[in-house]
Amino acid sequence: MTDQDRVPTLYEWVGGAEALERLTEAFYARVRKDEMLAPLFAHMDDDHPQHVATFLGEVLGGPTHYTEQHGGYPRMLSRHRGRAIKPEQRARWVELMLSAMDEVGLPDDAEFRSAFVGYIEFGSRRAMANSQPGAGPTRRTTIKTWGWGEGVPGEE
Repeated sequence: MTDQDRVPTLYEWVGGAEALERLTEAFYARVRKDEMLAPLFAHMDDDHPQHVATFLGEVLGGPTHYTEQHGGYPRMLSRHRGRAIKPEQRARWVELMLSAMDEVGLPDDAEFRSAFVGYIEFGSRRAMANSQPGAGPTRRTTIKTWGWGEGVPGEE
């Protein structure tokens, strides 16, 4: 296979770290003003959008900087434990993320949007489940890498 034949990762397709940082900055600007979500993020650190961009980069097949620099999946999981995210808050989070995607001009081709939204739905549902009081331990210890058209049967 030549380099020309190689399928780009979602990270490459989206535009790399710079595009994801634009996305998370726009997204969290919306979150901070949102009546439903602002209380969940009231104590968010100023660098939270950059951490989420780094996490998304790793998920989408980019560098493993979140794992190397921020504690990986266990750290991300710890940030959601005990928050008791409600279904309507999860849905609003997804809605604002999709709006931010359009605002910052992420690729709008159907294949990319399908893959990215698939992850946003999957990840937000896992975050909600893991945030509930009494949520049990997860089997996952590493960040799930998401690709084009991949399903996740049995994933946690």
